[in-house]
Amino acid sequence: MRSLLLTVLCAVAFATVAHADRASFVDLAKRGWNYELRTTMVGRDMSIPVHINGRDLAGASLCLVGERPHPASLEIINAFRDLAHHVFGKPLTMRYAGRSATACGAGRTVVLRLYSGYPPNGDLSNDLGWLNQTYQLGLPKRRAYAVSSPAMAQTFFGRRGLGTHIMVKQPALERVGALEALFYKSILIEELFQSFSFGMDIILFDRAAEFQSKLQELPTNLHRLNWESRAFMRALLNSNPPGLCAFDVFMLHAVAQAPVDQTVDPAFIEYIDLEYDRLLIEAQHTMQDPRFAAIISPGCQRPEI
Repeated sequence: MRSLLLTVLCAVAFATVAHADRASFVDLAKRGWNYELRTTMVGRDMSIPVHINGRDLAGASLCLVGERPHPASLEIINAFRDLAHHVFGKPLTMRYAGRSATACGAGRTVVLRLYSGYPPNGDLSNDLGWLNQTYQLGLPKRRAYAVSSPAMAQTFFGRRGLGTHIMVKQPALERVGALEALFYKSILIEELFQSFSFGMDIILFDRAAEFQSKLQELPTNLHRLNWESRAFMRALLNSNPPGLCAFDVFMLHAVAQAPVDQTVDPAFIEYIDLEYDRLLIEAQHTMQDPRFAAIISPGCQRPEI
């Protein structure tokens, strides 16, 4: 049954990619990658240069801290690690370092803190403080930080390299319902994808339009909703696709191969336009690989849940 399901999903993925449109892909790439870093943390040392290339984290190490990963979280993380290895040609190693990020060590490391229950503001502050010291990020010293979303990722540019921190809420119970499982899966996929591709959120104002990317989001007011409420989960799930779409896989291949110094340069978009057909075929083959089925959204549609 599982083999048949994967075959059907791969067939849908093939059809989805086959009907992709060059103009729409190039336009989405412009909006998601051709940007300037417009905002920065108040008090940060602005003399530190910023260099943005989606390949900068290829071959990095993923350091898990906080709670041990829930089985559902681990499935998503491992599928993404396989995808990153496949696309970038370098293994994305992983280890669990315990409760504190200080055990992660220096080097090209991405810190991923998993938690359930109340937002761990103190842990976030300690993590960023350690990253600040390790990579000389130029962040204000002794500043306290607050968790503002159930899933958030930040990359800082330091004098000793990149400091990337991802914090994602995961299920508290071993067994969860369909809505909860899809919600936690969706937010984890989004933060991993954005961190390792440097793509920006793309606001989609037309609620009747079809989604083409995990980066696209419908504006949604979640201010007064509890993060663990079904209303919050359902509203967030309705704001974008639950997994990676054909365009997202296409862009991972483009990021991995583009001969550009920075993926925010116009030359990156020119490369995508020029190599569109070849990149599309590569994305097509990748989406048919059953190793990545857990994080792929073949139809790129909001879930009916």
